[in-house]
Amino acid sequence: MLLRIFRFFSIFPLPVLHALGVGLGWLVYLLSPSYRRRMRANLAQAGFSGHLGSAVGEAGKAIAELPFIWCADPQRVSGRATVENWDLVQQYLDAGKGIVFLTPHLGCFEITAQEIAHRTELMVMYRPPRKEAMKPLIEGARARKNLLLAPANMSGVRMLAKFLKKGQPIGLLPDQVPQEGEGVWADFFGRTAYTMTLPAKMAQLGDAVILIVYAERLPGGKGYVVRFVPFEGSLEGDAAAQARAINAEMEKLIARCPAQYYWSYNRYKVPAGVAGPGAAAQEASA
Repeated sequence: MLLRIFRFFSIFPLPVLHALGVGLGWLVYLLSPSYRRRMRANLAQAGFSGHLGSAVGEAGKAIAELPFIWCADPQRVSGRATVENWDLVQQYLDAGKGIVFLTPHLGCFEITAQEIAHRTELMVMYRPPRKEAMKPLIEGARARKNLLLAPANMSGVRMLAKFLKKGQPIGLLPDQVPQEGEGVWADFFGRTAYTMTLPAKMAQLGDAVILIVYAERLPGGKGYVVRFVPFEGSLEGDAAAQARAINAEMEKLIARCPAQYYWSYNRYKVPAGVAGPGAAAQEASA
């Protein structure tokens, strides 16, 4: 049933879906106090409170566009995307150098992997949805030609490492809260957030290069601009310093279009089994 609903809405023009999404965003914002509090708090923490109104609408667009991104014909989806700075990627592909693509929850992050896969094979880490009913929909949407899925466990990590060592690119979401033992506490917009260490570890395999990619959502449902950005941070130091360097790059990227970040995400939560940031600091100073 869910798949049929998504396929039905996928036939709608993108401007219509985005218009519906704005209404959906405001409906959720007004009806959910917890959603409202978290979005406002996260925007304030990052210094972007002035973008609240736009952020509410953009959050709704992110949901409403999923039937189009996941279920529409791939060529139709790609036709709504403009790719900038692909030459940056191609030079590393031509040199046989492994690439770690980092894609934060910014803009239409679902389309970035698809656009890369139109041009080269890509493996991305995938965490199955908690609701079983969503699994066929999401897995079917993401398992496109040239787009390979690696499960979010040790088996998946080994798959990514093997793929990367062969000089082939992989994709990760660097701002997703990891599970116990998979992250460190690092500053993110002035507050400590449990941050995954996997991106830095992967980049150090075979001297791979990190590139950042995001898809800015254009107004009026005009489509997306997929941009590839060099990673300018340093991965020297320990895991916490590396995580902070990656977070700093994400902060710079988010500042380009702050209304389109996933501000309702509980980025500062303490995962089950993980000691809070205060306890980690005490251990470090002991």
